[in-house]
Amino acid sequence: MRVALVQMQSTAEVADNLDAVLRHIRTAAGDGAELVVFPEATMRAFGTGRLDTVAEPIDGPFATAVRELSEELGVTVVVGMFTPADTVEVDGKTVNRVHNTALLTGGGHHLGYDKIHCYDAFGFRESDTVRPGEELVTVEIGGLTVGLAICYDVRFPDQFTALAENEGADVIILPTSWSDGPGKLRQWRVLTGARALDSTCYVLAAGQARPGGEDSAGENDGPTGIGHSAVIGPDGLCIVEAGYGEDIIHADIDAATVEETRRSIPVLGVRRRF
Repeated sequence: MRVALVQMQSTAEVADNLDAVLRHIRTAAGDGAELVVFPEATMRAFGTGRLDTVAEPIDGPFATAVRELSEELGVTVVVGMFTPADTVEVDGKTVNRVHNTALLTGGGHHLGYDKIHCYDAFGFRESDTVRPGEELVTVEIGGLTVGLAICYDVRFPDQFTALAENEGADVIILPTSWSDGPGKLRQWRVLTGARALDSTCYVLAAGQARPGGEDSAGENDGPTGIGHSAVIGPDGLCIVEAGYGEDIIHADIDAATVEETRRSIPVLGVRRRF
């Protein structure tokens, strides 16, 4: 299966971001992609405005437009968006929380995965405005079982092994808006490679482009993107990686490689728990 990872820099404007998504889907499909993956927070970039004011259900206008084009072109698309969740009190304020959702649409599918592990780290509290999800999600695409995770989930190995062991995933899609800062690019590469090895799955990690590009590399300015989207093989080795700027990267993935890797590295199902 030919996959495309779209590394774009989202803005505050949902309509502009949607226009970019539709344009990139056409480009990727024209280059032969069957699965097109966009970053976390594609709908609205973090730090550019309230998320509850743009959140829509997966039958709303944003997701419907993506679904219609994916069906027209015969591709499957994964794109980061925000969906309504609940209302809670946070520090004496009423907050309408959202779900941080990876929409998967096309090929007979139209569903969302809600990020399970909120980014409550490095001074941020995503859970104040985002309700954590509770369920693992997998679907069948092109003869492969595909699981979904989002960004900070990558720091939790059990989610990835559960997707492989319990849900049968061959591929795990990981939309992200990874923070830059000292050591963060190295962590990104280590974690994505490790999760591929833990699960012996392909990891398709599509991230937001780095605002300011390479000139701003290494600066700690929040979860707005670091670039370096990557396709990682089930052996933990990087197949293709982007740089800091906007880009579309491609790779061919297949079930036979997953099967061969799992024969060579049979870690699933034999873990001892202490």
